[in-house]
Amino acid sequence: MKKFLFFTLLYMLSKHQADAQEIIPLYAADAIPNSKPSTLVEKTEKAGNGHMITSNVTQPTLTVYLPPADKANGTAVIICPGGGYFILAAEHEGSDVAKKFNEWGVTAFVLKYRLPSAETMGDPTIGPLQDAQRAIQFVREKAKLWQLESRQIGIMGFSAGGHLAASAAVHFDQSFIPNPLKTSLRPDFVILAYPVISFNDEIGHKGSREKLLGKEPDPAKLKYFSLETQVTKKTPPVFLMHAKDDKGVKVDNTLQFAEALEKNKVKHDIYLYEKGGHGFGLKNPTSDVDWMKYVKEWMFGMDLILKRTSKF
Repeated sequence: MKKFLFFTLLYMLSKHQADAQEIIPLYAADAIPNSKPSTLVEKTEKAGNGHMITSNVTQPTLTVYLPPADKANGTAVIICPGGGYFILAAEHEGSDVAKKFNEWGVTAFVLKYRLPSAETMGDPTIGPLQDAQRAIQFVREKAKLWQLESRQIGIMGFSAGGHLAASAAVHFDQSFIPNPLKTSLRPDFVILAYPVISFNDEIGHKGSREKLLGKEPDPAKLKYFSLETQVTKKTPPVFLMHAKDDKGVKVDNTLQFAEALEKNKVKHDIYLYEKGGHGFGLKNPTSDVDWMKYVKEWMFGMDLILKRTSKF
């Protein structure tokens, strides 16, 4: 009986250690750029739909999800949950997605980015992008720590998190953070799920636009963050997914971004559901099609999930 209890406890301890995730601050506590002292208290709770959400983020972090050692292939993806720049959908657009990538041997990092607020930031319009750039910089500079290929680091985003990921993809040549080593801030690939892309009046998501840019946005910033106008030939390869009946973020966001990618001869692929609405995460409840299967095929086609060949 004592031997049974010993091995049961040993199993539970090893399982806990395997399931435990490392949470890394993006910056030193006294060195968060564009930050102001605040009394806001971060909260993580269940929303009415049962999803876990995080709000009032002032201390951005990366949560590391490591694949099994025998599957690890050196590719990494930084995941930006959605939430209209108001909250973060931390579970179904964050941790659940990270675990899926781990099954493929991909190391995943869930980014808990600051939500734009004049109470916590000097310039709320650049706060989230600073954190996305810092996440890319941090993972690339520490690549050997997790045995990653420094040229196989991508970014993924859902909804407003898709806007953030796409912002990082088109604005990598303008650094909003200190970058003394001149580390490349360009993601090597991008995955966008029902993303907010445009802030124009016709198709833009007004809630995300107002949270990021305010009620009366500066026209120059409006154009800068209407990302269909910012694509260049240097934009990294992109995979896009959207449902045609999405009433939260119109599918035209994805279509216009894809059109800009095509015009600039940027490699991209797209999967469109007929139905599904908005914010469903990994599983579209109206369809048996697993859209992540197409993401996996796309990554395989770019040699991002082949077995590692290099040594560290």
